Amino acid sequence: DKRNRIFGRQAREAGVPLFYVNCIGLQNNGKTVYTFDGSSTAYNEKGDVVRTLPEYEEALTVLPLAEMKDMAAEPESEEKDIAHIYRALHYGIRRFLENIHMKKIVIGISGGIDSAVAAALYAKVVGPENLLLVNMPSVFNSATTKGLSQELANNLGCQYMIIPIQESVDHTIKQLEETPMVNLGTGSETHLKVSSFVAENIQARDRSARVLAGAAAAFGGGFTCNANKAETTVGYSTLYGDQSGFLAALADLWKYQVYALAHYMNDAVYGREVVPQGIIDIVPSAELSSAQNVDEGKGDPIKYPYHDYLFRSFVERWQKATPEDVLEWYKAGTVEKNLGCEEGLVKKYFPTAADFISDLERWWNLFTGMAIAKRIQAPPILAVSRRAYGFDHREAQNGAYYTRRYRELKAELLAE
Repeated sequence: DKRNRIFGRQAREAGVPLFYVNCIGLQNNGKTVYTFDGSSTAYNEKGDVVRTLPEYEEALTVLPLAEMKDMAAEPESEEKDIAHIYRALHYGIRRFLENIHMKKIVIGISGGIDSAVAAALYAKVVGPENLLLVNMPSVFNSATTKGLSQELANNLGCQYMIIPIQESVDHTIKQLEETPMVNLGTGSETHLKVSSFVAENIQARDRSARVLAGAAAAFGGGFTCNANKAETTVGYSTLYGDQSGFLAALADLWKYQVYALAHYMNDAVYGREVVPQGIIDIVPSAELSSAQNVDEGKGDPIKYPYHDYLFRSFVERWQKATPEDVLEWYKAGTVEKNLGCEEGLVKKYFPTAADFISDLERWWNLFTGMAIAKRIQAPPILAVSRRAYGFDHREAQNGAYYTRRYRELKAELLAE
């Protein structure tokens, strides 16, 4: 739409036809993969769109210049953005796989929305016979999500495996805790203590670095990274665990876009319920501890209806938002308006200014801290937004920074 507004205005102001000619294909700089959509377009001297070629297809058309002025304008497309995003992802995955000569795909399937959408996407590209889904339950995975994983695999008609990980996770923890750590200077011995948080990361690494990497090699393909953009923004992932994979096809989509993509594929691409409604309805959860029990409504610490939009303001706004900007909006009561999220979420999630500030600093510290280290080591990301991580969003590990004005606003709000 923006393309048509800009070029239509230029054709109208110049009083001559204008032709926008675009390539199809991929540009890959190693960290960010861009798709070129084609969609070459002809505008008459009135600025009307009189011919548009298909997205992601090579095509040729001939237009008589003398007749273009009187040609009827094409009707404006009523397609939702998610339709264009789906075609970009499908084309980008297909071309990327062709370029690296990969024909088989392994996906760790959890019963959650991200891996389910990834599975439905890749099944359309490589075919279900070349897709292996692997469910890797621990003691924290519910019968609900295990059942939903099976249902998804049945709907796709792909290859499916269940490989429990609890025994190997317990073995790793036992080795770490029971093997003495010897101080070679004094001869004293101590033992490591594996915390519940460390145990969560051991689970994630066991799934990816051990099971999925081994399964992919044996299957003759590669395994995917299923992270979305909210998780990528704040590093809600495990290095060498679920942050691993050969391509992060969903890492430029916010969580709400992943849900929209699930609905679109069910309704328009497959024409049937492939991504089970139960996966769409269930609370998003990593299921790495009892504190993330989906049957009890417990899930991720990210409140996606709000944080999707907060994180997006850090990355995709033309003038990227800073904590100072967000506190100015909070003081003025315009946070939801400036972020574009649903009204009332700030009060719902953060009853006090202290709660709001604590949440803001938690995620800003991660976004500008550890998450950068994870993004540097992340797989390449397939870009669909105005600013994707990698080439579009240059960053370095410089640490969190807060302006003097931010500190003044914080002190003022907390005093109130």
